[in-house]
Amino acid sequence: MWSEDSGHLSDAELVQFADGEAGRDGRRMEEHLTACWQCRARRAELERTISDYVQVHRSGENLPPLDESRARLLAQLVQLAATPVPPSSGHGFGKLAYGGVAAACVVLLGFGLLYSGVLQAGGTLVPDQELTPGATRGVSREDVCSQDVSEGFYPIPRPVAFSVFENYQIENPGSHSYEVDYLITPALGGAGDIRNLWPQPYASGVWNAHVKDALEAHLHELVCTGKLDLKIAQRDIAANWIAAYRKYFKTKRPLAQHVAFSVDPPWEH
Repeated sequence: MWSEDSGHLSDAELVQFADGEAGRDGRRMEEHLTACWQCRARRAELERTISDYVQVHRSGENLPPLDESRARLLAQLVQLAATPVPPSSGHGFGKLAYGGVAAACVVLLGFGLLYSGVLQAGGTLVPDQELTPGATRGVSREDVCSQDVSEGFYPIPRPVAFSVFENYQIENPGSHSYEVDYLITPALGGAGDIRNLWPQPYASGVWNAHVKDALEAHLHELVCTGKLDLKIAQRDIAANWIAAYRKYFKTKRPLAQHVAFSVDPPWEH
């Protein structure tokens, strides 16, 4: 498995680049791929695996349900990616140590499952700004830091949830596939307005509801300890919650301890 320390792009970066999630790092990755045939070959391997799962999805075969097991799998992958692999005693491209081969197989299988989940869910990593620009209530820092606001989750009425799915053109949403999520959580003064709601993938993909829950909890803590202005927290999470996560946790990808973090339950029929 490639790692950043090897001088090559990591598997996670290659998948992010292929999925268009590289953001500002996209130019750097593209330049590296142009110069590095080994990373281009590795990218092709990953894309073939993803393509196989696309074909399975299109063939109509039943795919695994999206649930906590996928989140736990991704947590293992994140930890695995951070584990250095001893160098192989062999020579030449493709001769990896036994541990490296096993790790690569797990990563390919894991990303395949995660991508099959994304295809099945059909959700969006960040909401459509025209449909979900975010909406807040007229509350103060003291209001959002009171005990009755800072604890528990905030259920959304089923008719409202169905309207959200309809707005996003999602028919027959599967149980445990989504969280009908507040873009700005009520714990940060978010309103129960349809303009503040969107169907977020619950456990599929890298940037899912578990990771956003961790960000929400962190922002709430920063606000209530006086380290962050409430309006800034609201603005950042509404503008792009993935960018906000990277900003406040100072990381390009979700931390391992956040992959299975959970506050709000998934949508159920």
